[in-house]
Amino acid sequence: MKTILGRRTRILAATTATAGLLLVAGCSSDDDGGSGTKTAAGGVELVKAGQLTTCTHLPYPPFQSEIDGKVQGFDVSLIDLVADDLGVKQEILDTPFENFKTGAFLNSGECDVAAAGMTITEERKKNVDFSDPYFDATQALLVDKDSGITSLADAKAKKVKLGAQAQTTGEDYAKSQGFDPVSFESSDAVLNGLRSGQVKAVVIDYPVVQGWLKDKANSDAFSVAEQINTGEQYGFTVKKGNTKLLTAINKALADAKADGTYKKLYEKWIGPYDASAASASPSASAS
Repeated sequence: MKTILGRRTRILAATTATAGLLLVAGCSSDDDGGSGTKTAAGGVELVKAGQLTTCTHLPYPPFQSEIDGKVQGFDVSLIDLVADDLGVKQEILDTPFENFKTGAFLNSGECDVAAAGMTITEERKKNVDFSDPYFDATQALLVDKDSGITSLADAKAKKVKLGAQAQTTGEDYAKSQGFDPVSFESSDAVLNGLRSGQVKAVVIDYPVVQGWLKDKANSDAFSVAEQINTGEQYGFTVKKGNTKLLTAINKALADAKADGTYKKLYEKWIGPYDASAASASPSASAS
């Protein structure tokens, strides 16, 4: 039975400068957030005055997860830059991951932007507008060190039970390679499935695996059998036609790459800086 963690309706204060975790019931557009207007700098219209409301799906370290009582991560820090430019604070709404494919929470006016380590795909472009790419991603095959599995092809030959996060490109890739993966609702559930023996290997975004393996208990038990270059790039999304907010996001990303902020955040959350991640070409959907 799959439990949808994101169905907890909550808003999480996510500004890295704000200590503590703010829980706010609901997401009413009638609340002016103390600013009295829903129009931010640059004429950007917000769903709730005084704040940039971000849809995400927790946990997904190192991009967004709850650490020391507040939501932090690479995505959070980048969207904080957008919020700063707009003169507002970022707040995060934890939602089911499947809504990112459809843009449901953007279209219903519950969120301004979605940030969830989300791969830019042609299918998703039909429902949302993507920002310029902000991260080049690969998939990884994570296995138990005692499994003897050396690659995805080896896992297939041995008919290994494989796991992946539901509704992700990792799951899609596993299916394209002939697997019938066990679907887990979150990245943490994927790891727990491997740890508990529900599956013998998992396919998931490599940066997430990097984060897991920073923990000695995980690195002692698991290893990357194969890093799979699928040519994926992450982007933030807005409701189709929300060009002013999209422009603000792209400007914040470009400024961060130009002034060194992106590099600092990359090194803080991801690891050694990969210059190729900052030189990704703009997405065709950013229009």
